[in-house]
Amino acid sequence: MKSNKILNIIIAVVALVGAFLFIKIFMEDSEAIETDVDLQNSVVSPIIYYSTFLLIAAVVIAVALSLWSLIRNPENLKKTLMGLAVLSVLLVISYFLSDSEAVINAAGGISEGGEAGSATNKWVGAGIWYSIILGGIASLFFVYDLVKGLIKS
Repeated sequence: MKSNKILNIIIAVVALVGAFLFIKIFMEDSEAIETDVDLQNSVVSPIIYYSTFLLIAAVVIAVALSLWSLIRNPENLKKTLMGLAVLSVLLVISYFLSDSEAVINAAGGISEGGEAGSATNKWVGAGIWYSIILGGIASLFFVYDLVKGLIKS
């Protein structure tokens, strides 16, 4: 019960700080903010930094709690590592299926950064193949579940 009160207080403080920064922006003239860089830095920058801090804090806390949960439950750790191994194998397969051919734009020329043999082209192709493979696997599971549900009913 005590941790819930502490969490509620933290949430209230975060919300109040955010509300204060948000109201501070609305109290200024929007045209003045657009034209005056110093005013922009003093009014808009704090809420951007605050939002960035909250995002980073949320990610760090989520990752830390997930890792803590995995460490405390070795059975889930084994399943997670097995899932990561399968995804890694699929990524390697995707990488070898992709090519690094030149990227041709609509005018028939080679796009900037899209030269043949570029590592970027190879990884973009791998990402496309990875998406196709994972989408195909998801589709197979969807059809399997659909058929299984039809057979049961």
